[in-house]
This record gives sequence, C-alpha cells and structure tokens, in this order.
Amino acid sequence: MSEVQVKTHGELIRSREPGHGLPGELFGRQDVFETDVEVFFHKHWILVGVTADVPEPGDVSTVDIGRASILIVRDDDENIRTYRNVCRHRGARLKEAGKSTVGMLVCPYHQWTYDLDGSLRHAAHMGRDFDAKCRSLLPVHTRIVGTHIFVCLSDETPADIAKLEDAMAPRLAPYDLRNTKIAFESEIIENGNWKLVIENNRECYHCAATHPELTASFLPEDFGFCPENLTEEALREIEAYRERNAACQESWERDGFTSATVEWLDEDAVTQFRTQQLVIAGHGESQTMSTKVASEKLLGNLQRRDLGDTHLWTHNSWTHVMSDHAVVSYIIPLAPDKTLVRSKWLVHADAVEGVDYQIQDLTEVWVATNAQDKHLVEITHEGTQDPAYRPAVFSPFTESYVEQFSRWYAARLGAHGV
Repeated sequence: MSEVQVKTHGELIRSREPGHGLPGELFGRQDVFETDVEVFFHKHWILVGVTADVPEPGDVSTVDIGRASILIVRDDDENIRTYRNVCRHRGARLKEAGKSTVGMLVCPYHQWTYDLDGSLRHAAHMGRDFDAKCRSLLPVHTRIVGTHIFVCLSDETPADIAKLEDAMAPRLAPYDLRNTKIAFESEIIENGNWKLVIENNRECYHCAATHPELTASFLPEDFGFCPENLTEEALREIEAYRERNAACQESWERDGFTSATVEWLDEDAVTQFRTQQLVIAGHGESQTMSTKVASEKLLGNLQRRDLGDTHLWTHNSWTHVMSDHAVVSYIIPLAPDKTLVRSKWLVHADAVEGVDYQIQDLTEVWVATNAQDKHLVEITHEGTQDPAYRPAVFSPFTESYVEQFSRWYAARLGAHGV
C-alpha cells in the first residue's frame, strides 16, 4: 500500500478553488497553526487591548500571544508603554497574564527591578562593571488609535498601519474613547480555529436565523441579499433602506462626522481593515434590545444619540462604537482548535452604573451574540475536521468578505514564503 502524500501548508492554500472555502487541514493542523501565529500575530499589527485596560499610572495588562508575551504599562507621566515580558537577566516572565498594579516591575526570580519607563533600576550582585543602561526592557512597536492599542512584535513593521490611523482618527475623535472606562468585559474560549472565528465575523448570512438580539438593531439589508427574483414589496423595502441610509449619511456628514466606508482588505493590504458607519434600526441610537441608548451619559461631548454604529474590522478584531458606548473585541489563537475572544464594553469615564446605565441593558446584545457565535464556530470547526468535509462555494451576495479574507490569507502567507 502506498503512503498518503501529505500536502504542505502552501499546497493546501493553492489547492483552494476560487470562491470556495479553505481545506479542512488549514483549520486543524498543528504546523499550520504555528505558522499562522508566527505570520499573522507576530509579524502583523494586532489589537491587544484598550487604553482603559491601564487607566492609572502603575497599571499593567499582560497579554500572551503564542510563545510571546507583552506588558502594557501606564507610566508615571500617563503614557502607555509596551514591553516584552522577558527579564533582561535570564528571561523569566515578569508578570503572569492578566491585570495588576505595581510601583515598579520586579522580576520574581532574582528581583531585577525596572522602572515604568523600562529602565533597569536595581540588579544586585552584578559588580561595578555592569552597565544597567544596556539592560532596559525591550520595547514593542505600538500605535494607539482612539482607544485601540495595536502592537507589532516584528522588527520590521508594516507601514500601512498609517492607512488605518488616517481613516479612524477623525471618525473616533468625537467619541473621545480615551476618556472611557471598562463597564464590563468577558473572555470566551471558542473550540475552533481562529480563521473560522474571523470568517464567522465577516458575514451575516447566518444572522437572521441565529442572532435575534443583534438583528433587533441592525437593518436586514446590511446583511447582504440576493437581488434576483425579488418581489415588489422586497424592492420597495430595499429602496426605503437606501433612502434611509443616504439621509443618515448626509445628516452625519453635515454635523461633521466622517461616515464614508473605507476598505483596505485585498491582497496588497498588510494591515487589513474595514470601517463603515451603519444605520441602526428602530430608534436608531444603539445596539440594545430597545435600540435606544443604554447609557444616558454619552461618549465625549456628544449631543446626538442617533449616530449609528461606527464599525471597524481588522484581521484579529472587531469594534462597534455608538453614541453611548463601544464594544471592542479581539482574538488570540491558543491552539488549532481553540481561540480566545476578549470583549470590552466601554462607557464614558464619568458614567455611573445604576444611574447612567444598567449592565444588563448595556451588554445583553453582544453577550448573547458572542455565545451564539461560539456555538457556530465550534460546530463548523468540528465539521471541517470530518473526513466527509469538502469546501463548498460561497454566496457571492452574503459571503464576499469571507472569500476576500481567504484570498488575503493566502497572499500574506505567500509574501512570507509559504
């Protein structure tokens, strides 16, 4: 009996038929997973937190990303700094994953002590010739956009992060997201590959049947639709949808809000992102069950409640910013079949729970949606590992962004010689 030929990572990618899903092995194999982490989470810009994770000087947020780990620190001058979580002595981790507050960063092994600016302040028994200036903590490339903390672990950083900054800075400025606090946060481990988490987020073909809470505030036409063989009633609804969108966009722009859709998604993109200002259904105010604001204390100095949903995608995150609150989610791959999804609900720093907002009203839409998506990702991951799985064709009307993500994924691996 002849041996079965195992395809390489690159061969699997190149075997994908255009317009179809990825081969199942790309979701389940350990070697593919390790390459994905190295390329997409160590060489690309990734979202790792928000400024409210470290609200006060001395606050530290430790984030593990594969074999790497970073420290996000608010220093004594209120600046946010990021370092490799590696002691410059013998490499011990300075902090475990999670949040803490420190006066200085002290290595638990030999007590080398670092100031919040990363400089080594104390190292006992090293002799008079020891030069502490050469042993500062290793900084990490960092860009803060709004409240979003993006890092790149590579020495050579993709320059097109500037496109994301240029697009998002004017959009997010009115919301003053650095003047927010975390009202609620969650961590979910989804038993599925990170690419399936992103694919699920890139389409809403499934939304009407599986996300009743989310669809309470979304216009159904935003999910995509097949324009063929529509009834007269459906055509009238689509025309009304277009008129409402146009009126909202005109109103937002007139009041100084940047709302035009920007996409930087195709194969020539490195720092992939998309932003859009979506109209909210019903009362048009926020992603809540009532479609009204969950927090009476609006973000920044906003006066308007009906600003829709400013939506941002990157290859490891998604964000929704409304007039009263924002929901920021990002992913970290843990294993071929495990992905950590972190979500943070942000409100104005001066908003008071029980007075300005109720946690239930604020969180119920995305708590429910995240749980539903967890289930969808898990059953899809299981199915892609079944011997019977064969990649099928995408809907060109509702899954075009999944097809685009597959092309981008292949192009980025190809750029790194895979």
